[in-house]
This record gives sequence, C-alpha cells and structure tokens, in this order.
Amino acid sequence: MDAIEVIRAKRDGGELSSDRIAWVIDAYTRGVVADEQMSALAMAILLNGMNRREIADWTQAMIASGERMDWSSLDRPTADKHSTGGVGDKITLPLAPLVAACGAYVPQLSGRGLGHTGGTLDKLESIPGWRASLSNEEMLAVLRSAGAVVCAAGSGLAPADKKLYALRDVTGTVESIPLIASSIMSKKIAEGTGSLVLDVKVGSGAFMKTVDTARELAETMVALGTDAGVRTVALLTAMDRPLGRAVGNALEVEESVEVLAGGGPSDVVELTVRLAREMLEAAGVAGVDPEDALKDGSAMDAWRRMITAQGGDPDALLPRAAETMTVEAPESGVLTRLDAYAVGLAAWRLGAGRARKEDPVSFGAGVTLHAKPGDVVRAGQPLLTLHADETERFARALEALEGGYAVGPASQEQLPLVIDRITA
Repeated sequence: MDAIEVIRAKRDGGELSSDRIAWVIDAYTRGVVADEQMSALAMAILLNGMNRREIADWTQAMIASGERMDWSSLDRPTADKHSTGGVGDKITLPLAPLVAACGAYVPQLSGRGLGHTGGTLDKLESIPGWRASLSNEEMLAVLRSAGAVVCAAGSGLAPADKKLYALRDVTGTVESIPLIASSIMSKKIAEGTGSLVLDVKVGSGAFMKTVDTARELAETMVALGTDAGVRTVALLTAMDRPLGRAVGNALEVEESVEVLAGGGPSDVVELTVRLAREMLEAAGVAGVDPEDALKDGSAMDAWRRMITAQGGDPDALLPRAAETMTVEAPESGVLTRLDAYAVGLAAWRLGAGRARKEDPVSFGAGVTLHAKPGDVVRAGQPLLTLHADETERFARALEALEGGYAVGPASQEQLPLVIDRITA
C-alpha cells in the first residue's frame, strides 16, 4: 500500500477498507507516511466523512498504536467521564471524588487547555505540589488509596492520536466529527475503563455550536464505545453561557471545593450530581445517592485523599492574580445574555489559557461572574470581576467582552442545562 492510494480513495468519496486504515495509521505513527500526506487524508475525511465501520476501524487502529491499560486487578467497577470542553467547565474536579465516594473507581486521564476552553490539568496544577504526570503503577496506587485519579495521559497511550491531534490543529481539520470522535474514544477505550459517560457541550463556548452537530458527535462516540465493549452514554449539555460563576484555573478549583463542601452554584451542583448518577448506573453501582455524599462530607474526604496522593496540599492557599477590574451593569433590568465564548476569550486574554501547547498559564487569572442570565441587575452593579497579573491585559479582555453580554427588560429563552441523553 501507499499513502497516495489511500488519499485518493477518500478524496474521491470512497470507503477505506479495514486493511488500508490499519496500514495508514501504523505507517503514520512510524513516520513512513509524512505529515503532509496525513494532512491531505484528514482534509478528505473532513469533506467526505466516514461510515460507522470506518470510524470504528480508525479508532481501533489508533488504540493499537500504543498500550492499553488494565484495571482488572481492582475490586470495584471503573467509570470515567469525558467532556468535549467549555467555559467554566470544572465538573471533573468535584465529580471524580464524588463518584469514588459512592463506590466506583474513577481513572481519569485529562488534558490541558488550548484557546478559550480550560484544561482540567491546568486547574489542578494551581494546587501547590500537585502532580499531573504519573506512571501506570502510581495511577493504580492512587486509585486504590483515594478511589479516583486525575492525571495526564502517558506517551504510550494512543501515540497515533497525539501526532494526528497536533496536525489537525494546524490544518483546519479539527471540526471533522469522525476525527473528533475517534480521537476522544481511542484514548478513553485505551484507558481501560469499564464504563464511560460523555458530556457533549452545545453552544457558543463549545466546539459543537448546534444541537444537531452535538447529537451527531454524541451518537458516533456512543456507538464507538459500545462496539468496543465499553458501556457508554452521552449527555448533551448547554454551553451557550458559562458554567458556574468562576472561569480560570485557581478560581475554578475554589468553586469545586465549594461544591464538595455542600454549596456552590446550582448549575454546577446539578450537572455534577446528574453525571455522577449516570456514571454509577453505567458502572452497575446501585443504592447510593451522590447528593448524600456531598452532604455527609465523604466526597470532600475523597477529594482530599486524591489531591494528597498526587503530592498536592488540599489546605494550601491557591494563587491569586495581582490585579482585578470590575465590569458593571450598563443599565437596570434583566441580564439577558452572557456569552460563553466571549467570557472564555476574555479569561484566555487575561492569562488563564494558552495559545500554544508549550505556553505557561497564570493560575490566578480569570473571570468571576456576579450575575447569570435571567438575574435582575441594577445599573452600576458588578457583573464581572476580571483577574490578571498584569494590568495591560484588561484592555484586550474588555474587547473580547464587547457584545458578549446584554441587559434588557425581560429574560430570554436559554438552552436547558441538560438537553438530551444519548444511548446505544
């Protein structure tokens, strides 16, 4: 086989055989297929799509490019969750220890933020001493002692995806649903979890802007998980406005701890509990109510064990930005709109995110929301507080927020927090 033959087949709208897919992924991983050739194939896939069999073969080929983790030595079922990313989406932080406190092990491999969406690892790294990089043996030890582990994926897990992900980012092929689905699911299946709950975000602050495209992605991923023997379910959830009241690394850790302490914003609590119930059901754990684990302190205990086991100090003071600026309501009325993308872009410009994978982040930077869409506000009332280490960042953050919020006479319709549930 050769790469040009495979490219031409997909360019002309053809179906790639299982052998061709296995060959091209293996050859690309070994460097036999060049980046420019894989770029051409990725664009052909973006334009012409793939059927269910092709996507499943592509996913399995990426899994086969590296190791597959095994949790069979554990005495409890495993459950994992993946979010497609959004603004203020700190749900993994309270969710992993909550599910662990309810009786399932949670081995969660997470990533870093790029652009306007925050990364779970960046948030946790704002905790002094906390380590994202663990060996497989260390992961197993943390799971056994704390019930949950959140860490970076090792280099041996789906290396083909790592190469292809970086390539898609610079070739305009990120939006391809077959490539998104296979990228996410190759890592999640290789991670070895017994069950998986997907949180597919919908709206301006998400990669999927419409319910229809989000549903297509969710259905594709649920099918991939099911075909691979992983019990998989997906929720479509709103990302037209930010989740919670904190956007930024340390700010979101603080809010997550509030949730674990039995408080926190109602939308964060609602989604955390809903996802916990889905994870426990998928894992076959019955008779436990996640709300009880938030109330009785057992979820907080699991959080403290998890952070401590990875070298962090759960009692340490979190980083604070050196400077703040308040954005006030321009008039009295109802906050009718607070656009997730605008807030996420502002937080990124304040230093909470990165433009390139190697860029550092400011742990204290971000945005605090003092009102949510539907709230009544008065002229001059604080709407947002911007946090940054350098005052010169505020001007560009304010530019990002222009047109991103509005005050009017009455509330406008929003997407429901949980839009739909997708199963096999």
